[in-house]
Amino acid sequence: MSKSKPEKPGKSGQDSQDGATTRLAPDPFAAVLPALAALGAIASIASINWSAEEKTPDRPKARRKASTALKDLETCCMGLIEIFRRFNRHPKLFCGEGAGTNVPLKFGVHGVRVSADNARLYQQIMNDVASMLVLASQNAFDVMSAVEDGEIDAPEEIYFGFGECQEALNELIQQRATLRESVEKGLYVALRLSQLVSELKKYRADPA
Repeated sequence: MSKSKPEKPGKSGQDSQDGATTRLAPDPFAAVLPALAALGAIASIASINWSAEEKTPDRPKARRKASTALKDLETCCMGLIEIFRRFNRHPKLFCGEGAGTNVPLKFGVHGVRVSADNARLYQQIMNDVASMLVLASQNAFDVMSAVEDGEIDAPEEIYFGFGECQEALNELIQQRATLRESVEKGLYVALRLSQLVSELKKYRADPA
């Protein structure tokens, strides 16, 4: 996971300037949506519980041990927790407080004018989100492969937990949640997924 540079937000994370001293920031949904997608990639572990197939001799061998994939996925969960906390620390940039706070989650309605410092902050967080999306999808795939190959044998209750996280994310889309609600639910799901991945580590066949 790449380390972020120190954040330099404006006063209390807000911008008081207008006009020539500010720039229009990219849409906050462009950062929040891929962060939610990264959570969705991890939550998709739920599906392996009912769609896994028996291992066949010609199936490619997993590239990594289950313990390594789980450790890396747990690191992704921690990274996503921090990303959603950073969203919350800068509500004008990422939670819709700079525009219509009750507007449903969609592109084109939450953009605000920001200082140069907050524009850089946006790009820092965006870079971390992009990195987490790639890592989360790859690590989740490797964990799902380990489950399918019998290297992780966890009880159904854990997979049901991943399924509940899927449903929580789906509700954001189905109910057209606001940007603020999406960030708050995203943090909740990130914390829950971290717990579930930690639980999976107890059921791996290979030693740590």
